[in-house]
Amino acid sequence: MTPPRNSNAARDIAYALHPYTDHKAHLQNGPLVISRGKGVRVFDEQGKEYIESVAGLWCASLGFDNERLVQAAADQMRKLPFYHAFTAKSHEPLIDLSEMLIERAPSPMSKVFFANSGSEANDSAIKMIWYMNNAIGRPEKKKIIARLKGYHGITLAAASLTGLPANHKLFDLPLSGFHHISTPHHYHNAQPGESEEDFATRLAEELEQKILAEGPETVAAFWAEPIMGAGGVILPPAGYFPKIQAVLKKYDVLFVADEVICGFWRTGSYWGSQTLGIQPDILVCAKALSASYLPISAVMVSEQVFQGIAEGSSSVGTWGHGFTYSGHPVPAAVAIETLKIYDEMDIGGHVKRVGAHMQAQLRARFADHPLVGEVRGTGLIGAIELVADKATKTNFDPGQKVGGRLTKLGEENGVILRAMTNDSIGFSPPLIITEEEVDEMLNRVAKSLDEVMVQVRRESIAAV
Repeated sequence: MTPPRNSNAARDIAYALHPYTDHKAHLQNGPLVISRGKGVRVFDEQGKEYIESVAGLWCASLGFDNERLVQAAADQMRKLPFYHAFTAKSHEPLIDLSEMLIERAPSPMSKVFFANSGSEANDSAIKMIWYMNNAIGRPEKKKIIARLKGYHGITLAAASLTGLPANHKLFDLPLSGFHHISTPHHYHNAQPGESEEDFATRLAEELEQKILAEGPETVAAFWAEPIMGAGGVILPPAGYFPKIQAVLKKYDVLFVADEVICGFWRTGSYWGSQTLGIQPDILVCAKALSASYLPISAVMVSEQVFQGIAEGSSSVGTWGHGFTYSGHPVPAAVAIETLKIYDEMDIGGHVKRVGAHMQAQLRARFADHPLVGEVRGTGLIGAIELVADKATKTNFDPGQKVGGRLTKLGEENGVILRAMTNDSIGFSPPLIITEEEVDEMLNRVAKSLDEVMVQVRRESIAAV
């Protein structure tokens, strides 16, 4: 149905270019226009209420109406609305936030660089590694290995790290020097009878063979999310990261932990790295750093990486990288207040309690559902994967858009969902969600899933 002329939806169709959108379909269907938020809920311009099951884009950790964050932004705008960090300039919010992040790091870190998004942060980390290796006399050590289904952003280099087809097709990506190894998803990729430990061993051997094939002297870094987010909320098999890190250490390859989704208690620990036993050389974070009230991201680097940057900047005369808004005082002030709120309300303890409830309820409600092949997750991040045949783990044909149908029915039933690769439906609600709100959210999901099952039975496209 074409939206009414001069409505917000019609004006959106006329003027806006949306990320991650089928624009031909958008011309016909228009947007869902959200006008306000409160707690874990958002409301459209007609006043209809929705539970935000993915916290927007995995990011609105403190919900949609935290007055302390609003006040922190207003106070900082009155005091110092902007200053930059170029040429050794600084300001108190940048200094305070840098100190707070170093104190909270999951492994020893030396310095913090600020950007505006996870994509910019990952791009910055790539440049840091290349710069460091040039500065210390290893100009050939530049190749980077990431994983299929990993997500690290959408700028040219970050999208090259990302291992999803939609981020490469028609963009002439990935750039040269970026390589991908297997997705650590036991459900789909393990061999018959292969245990998680054996699967993890095989994946570590694959990484080692890749490094040897490329030449260890040419491989600079390995990139990984502790838990894959946009690739489908994929948890690694038991023993995976210790085995991977042993290979990286053997060949002097840096480990970059992309904590853009997993950081700040999402997995039940402050960092996903702590949940999964990772000791990164570089850590990238964003999203929940400011509860996404304002754009800010950070790259924490080890002393080894910093010394390489320092050496290079001395020889060149400057470190020629940075953004106008690197460490902008207003987002930095909001991030400081966000970290204080996490500490004061013991958000980690809350996530452990409510996350355990959400994980139990996901499995109790959906593990035996005819359309659900796997339920996975930890803390307040999870997923259900829809399949056409549970016995064979066969996914639906992408053209049938079963995940998309579920998200649309979810909107009709008052829950905003996220469909990802293989019709995996992700859950990453605001960290402040209560057990009662989890139950209400999953009630709406269950109703929507049963409605999808009626459709696929009618069309005979599932073994149900």
